[in-house]
Amino acid sequence: MTDHPHPEQSAVVRQWSDAFGRLATRAVQTIAVLLVVGLTLWAMAYLGVVFIPVVLALIISSAVFPLMRWLRARGMSSLLATWLVLFSAFAVVGGLLTAIVQAVRSQWSDLVSSAQDGFDELLVLLEDLPFEVDPAQLDDAKQSAIDFVTSSQFGSGAVAGLSATGTFFTGFFLTLIITFFFMKDGPAIWEFLLRPLDGQYYDRARRIGDRSVRTMGDYIRGTATVAAVDALGIGLGLAFLQVPLALPLAVIVFLTAFIPLVGATLAGFLAALVALVDGGIWPALAVVGIVIVVNQLEGNFLQPKIMGKTLSLHPLVILIGLTAGTIIGGIVGAVLSVPIAAVAWGILQVWDGPDQPAAFIAKKPREERLDNELEVSH
Repeated sequence: MTDHPHPEQSAVVRQWSDAFGRLATRAVQTIAVLLVVGLTLWAMAYLGVVFIPVVLALIISSAVFPLMRWLRARGMSSLLATWLVLFSAFAVVGGLLTAIVQAVRSQWSDLVSSAQDGFDELLVLLEDLPFEVDPAQLDDAKQSAIDFVTSSQFGSGAVAGLSATGTFFTGFFLTLIITFFFMKDGPAIWEFLLRPLDGQYYDRARRIGDRSVRTMGDYIRGTATVAAVDALGIGLGLAFLQVPLALPLAVIVFLTAFIPLVGATLAGFLAALVALVDGGIWPALAVVGIVIVVNQLEGNFLQPKIMGKTLSLHPLVILIGLTAGTIIGGIVGAVLSVPIAAVAWGILQVWDGPDQPAAFIAKKPREERLDNELEVSH
């Protein structure tokens, strides 16, 4: 005997199965997803003193993971390998930072002053344009730029981005401690977290972990290489043009290159302002040309060769991620937002198998035909 649904139940089912019902269902699902994402972002911001050091430790330990694996494969204990890598990293990075600080410290105030004078000269040039430029907005932009490049403002912004409830030193030492344990016991910690999983869920979690470590490691190593090449190329160009303060400007290019898409460009704009003060409009335009050439070589040749598919994100996604990261976490958020987005995309790429992305992001036949048509047209 077949049970027939009650007429009122049938009416409710019909209401939720028509076009408006499906739209309402999707709206409720979208609200639920946005609520979860909002709560997650709120928790990340509220627990920034813990969350950001954990992410930084993951990135650092992922960057040195190939070296750790190489040392372990040759019989070295995890504890000894960890101390060896940490001390070596401190020696190299500390030596470089000390040399850079000693070289730049005496010229930093001159750099800030030159940037301010360059912006003033730029305002004078803009007065001759055929369209009107609001001087008040330009003055506000100049003041914001001056506040950003001064060390005290830069430092306070970094601390604010690191944590809303802690201090810079708390986050710094917490990052060191977490990095130590991730380097020493990272694989064991991950296996411990996977204990509740079996079968296909365990296999998926292993793929996610392996892909995340590889993505973060490739990203930080590739970004450091690209940043060094950017700094070297633009620094040599500034030295060839005899632009003053070439060394501190090259250092700024290296540091800002860790902010994808916009970092090196902003540093190049600062270099152009300095050149404008020292030599006038033509040296400044030459600096702009050097920055454009270096950025084009980086984007079209160097970055694809070094990074490969590690950062296979559309520039629009990178720009939106940078904006959101800056709003949420300040300077640190701007630096971390893109690698986090790259890891999330990499996870989706291995969701259903080693080379099988999640079904909802897999390319459809119509997209493949469009890609083929675009390749033919180009």
